[in-house]
Amino acid sequence: MLLRQVFEFHGYEVIEAGDGEEGCRTARLEMPDLIVMDLQMPVMDGLTAIKALKSEEATRDIKIMAVTSFAMKADLEKTVEAGADYYMAKPLNIRELPEIVKRLINQ
Repeated sequence: MLLRQVFEFHGYEVIEAGDGEEGCRTARLEMPDLIVMDLQMPVMDGLTAIKALKSEEATRDIKIMAVTSFAMKADLEKTVEAGADYYMAKPLNIRELPEIVKRLINQ
C-alpha cells in the first residue's frame, strides 16, 4: 500500500499482482517499465518469478527491483544471480525510492 502511494504520488501507474505466478502473467500482458518484486510471495516466490521473466525473450529487458526483508549478503547474491536489476532490503527508504526508480527506468 505504501509503495502504491509513493509511486502514484510521483506519477507512475501501478499494476498489482497477489503472487509470483500472477505477477509473471501480468508482466507478460502489460510489459511494464519496472517490476517491484517481493521475494517472499505465495504460489511462486520472487526469485523463481525473476528467473522466469529474465529467461523469456519478451520480458527479459523489463527492469526488476527485488524487495525483501532479508538483508544477508547471500540473499543479495541469489537475487543478482536470478537476474534482478536492483536489490532493496526492507525497511524501504521511500525518500530514495523515486530516484532509484527513475534511474532504473532510464537505464
